[in-house]
Amino acid sequence: MTAIVQPSRGAGGLGHPLTGAFVAAMGAMATGVTVVATDGAGGRFAQTVSAMCSVSADPPMILICLHGRSPANEAIVTNGVFCVNVLATQHDHVADTFAGRPWQGKEPWDFTCGDWDVAGSGSPRIQDAIASFDCTVHDVVEAGTHKIYIGEVNKIASTDGTPLLYAEQRYQRPETHEPSVFEEFPDARPSYLRKEKAE
Repeated sequence: MTAIVQPSRGAGGLGHPLTGAFVAAMGAMATGVTVVATDGAGGRFAQTVSAMCSVSADPPMILICLHGRSPANEAIVTNGVFCVNVLATQHDHVADTFAGRPWQGKEPWDFTCGDWDVAGSGSPRIQDAIASFDCTVHDVVEAGTHKIYIGEVNKIASTDGTPLLYAEQRYQRPETHEPSVFEEFPDARPSYLRKEKAE
C-alpha cells in the first residue's frame, strides 16, 4: 500500500509541514558514506557526509552537502580545499567518529581513528578508502539548512573494498541483485547480459 503524505502544519506552527515525512522517506534510501576532510589555515576538520554525488566528468567535479552548523564549513571556506573519502565496510567506526558518535575510548572528530595520510591539497586522506577525491572549492551555495560545496577534483586515489552503505538508520553493504524474470518475455534481459550472451 502506498502512503501519500499531504502537507499539514507542523507542531506549534514551527518547521515545514513535510519535514518529518521527508526525513523518514529519505531514511529509506540507501546512500554511500563518506568523510569530508580539510586542513590549512582554517584548521583541521572532518565530517561524515552521505550527501555526495558527481556533478561533471569533464572537468571532474563533485558536490557535497554540509549542515550549516558543522564546524567544517568555516574551515573549508578558509582553506579552499577538501578531500572526500569514500568509506568501506571496515570504516564504520570512522563514520561514527566524524558524525559525533565515537566508540568507547574515542572522542568526537578524533583523527586517531583510521589510517590517514595527506592528499596533495594538504587535506587528510584515509589510506584505504575505496576512493578519495582531492578537491579545490569551485562554488558554495546555501540551500535551506545546508551548504552545498562544488569541488573541482585535482587528484583521485582508489583501492579495492566493499562500499559502506547507510539505510534505515543502520550501516549496510551491497548485495548482488539478479535481474527480474518475466514469463511472457523469457528473452528479456539487461543490456549488459545481452552483450555477455553474444560473446
